[in-house]
Amino acid sequence: MTKGFLMRAFVFPGQGAQTVGMGRELAEAYPAARDVFEQVDEALDEKLSALIWDGDIETLTLTQNAQPALMATSMAAFRAMEAEGFNILDANFVAGHSLGEYSALCAAGALSLEDTARLLRLRGQAMQEAVPVGQGAMAAILGLDFETVDRIAREVAGDEVVQAANDNDPSQVVISGHREAVERAAEALKAAGAKRAMMLPVSAPFHSVLMQPAAAVMADALAGVDIQPPAVPLIANVRAEAVIEPGAIRRLLVEQVTGTVRWRESIANMAGAGVVEFWEIGAGKALSGMIRRITKEATVRNVGAPADIAALKG
Repeated sequence: MTKGFLMRAFVFPGQGAQTVGMGRELAEAYPAARDVFEQVDEALDEKLSALIWDGDIETLTLTQNAQPALMATSMAAFRAMEAEGFNILDANFVAGHSLGEYSALCAAGALSLEDTARLLRLRGQAMQEAVPVGQGAMAAILGLDFETVDRIAREVAGDEVVQAANDNDPSQVVISGHREAVERAAEALKAAGAKRAMMLPVSAPFHSVLMQPAAAVMADALAGVDIQPPAVPLIANVRAEAVIEPGAIRRLLVEQVTGTVRWRESIANMAGAGVVEFWEIGAGKALSGMIRRITKEATVRNVGAPADIAALKG
């Protein structure tokens, strides 16, 4: 199947979308999808698939497990799509939210599945170990724009760190940093007119400068991994711009550990380039909600189960 004149983007979810049992139906329906889980198990030298399908949500949600597990589920859905005649050239762009950027690069042929699994296991471990548990936090701020959130967060930071970590959509920004600074910022942002400020159930302050030790770990790891030009351009999280050069991809993946996920701008820029259809490939529908709030004209499709793939063919 070819994309013809319809411009389309394949997008891949990040942490928070995990559920026990995700991808099982795909693995049962498509040998190519089952192969993905088996290859990830082999690359990690453990039965991650057993945890994904039959484990407990607390263990699955641990960062070092959730990251490769979500990638495996996305790639299983993508391989199932390929079995039904779709391919990466049906998209004009790929993008992923945080760890989803690795899934996007794997789908586009820039990273091997085995390397992607090992990188995400290491990324999860390094991000968890960068800040002692309890010292960092993140909060979702609803109802204020990115510039306002970032300005107020920095004003109340004092000698600590709190910064805008995810610019998700026009009504949702996530802040990250030292726990007490995040709590101060949440109160200040509510006073400034935020509809809600919710502390998030995460174990580390992702996408903040406190993740610098993890960025150093990923710089070393990525230096030893083969990265090929993706078959279609990646819209990189930290630049919200298209990139295809392997050296640039390597640098941006390191920057991404401490940098802001510019998802709102990424989607808006793809829509501005003519993309009218976004396919969210993998677990959950979180990105779909964000996309609809960013660009109301776009069509959004979810691809996470055999029925979704059948609907694509209809």
